[in-house]
Amino acid sequence: MPDIGETLRDARMRARIDVSEIEAKTKIRAKYLRALENEEWSLLPGPTFVKSFLRTYAQALGLDGKALVEQYRMGHEHPTDALLEPIVPASQRSRQRSSGGRAPSRPSRAYLALVGFIVLVIGLLVYGIASGGSSSSKHQNTASRRSSASHKSKAKGAAGAAGGSAASGPAAAAAPPAYVYLSLAPTARISVCLLGDGGRKLIPETELLPGEPTHTYRARRFELKLGNNAVVMRIDGRVRTVPPSSEPIAYAITKASGRKAISASRFPPCT
Repeated sequence: MPDIGETLRDARMRARIDVSEIEAKTKIRAKYLRALENEEWSLLPGPTFVKSFLRTYAQALGLDGKALVEQYRMGHEHPTDALLEPIVPASQRSRQRSSGGRAPSRPSRAYLALVGFIVLVIGLLVYGIASGGSSSSKHQNTASRRSSASHKSKAKGAAGAAGGSAASGPAAAAAPPAYVYLSLAPTARISVCLLGDGGRKLIPETELLPGEPTHTYRARRFELKLGNNAVVMRIDGRVRTVPPSSEPIAYAITKASGRKAISASRFPPCT
């Protein structure tokens, strides 16, 4: 079986098509097209983008894109790439729980008896301490009542002063950042990586298809990387389009700053 790069290069040469023409047609940068023909996989953004670029390039040349993608998977993908957890619908997760879950085991009688004994011992200790200290507390109550009246007025003044200082102290600190709501609606095949608060992977690097919008995510800060601009995003209910780009696009999204473009090359790993 010929190599992937050789197959692409031979098909392009037979069709007498220049790389620049393929770039204009597929919106894939020429340097990535040459990397595919030379099988320089390290120059490409990642496995998901490699497969997406391969499929698009092959279709532009009239080749079988699925076959080339499968050849790449067999020969170049690492085993760990197949261990990524897929996005499972809620209905399927509930079926998995009902079919594979086990009923929680009940504690044994010996364990319950031990817990009851410990509770009884603790109760007896507390009762002994309370009854032993009650006789001495009676003698102290009379003296404490006399002094408590004089201290009440002082305590009220101190409490008022403390309340005034607390209002201007840490209690008056700024509230945490508000949540922002985000959903994505692909208009064509697109690679997506979405991170939430603390770098939590909400959507691992995945290809989304048109007509399959995501559900609405909530976080104080999102980091989003897109393979192209074929998506409509909705931020806090407001529709936002993505400017055309032949390179991966990345954004940071917060309530205060809105949507800001960031460098895709410095985007955290999402695989």
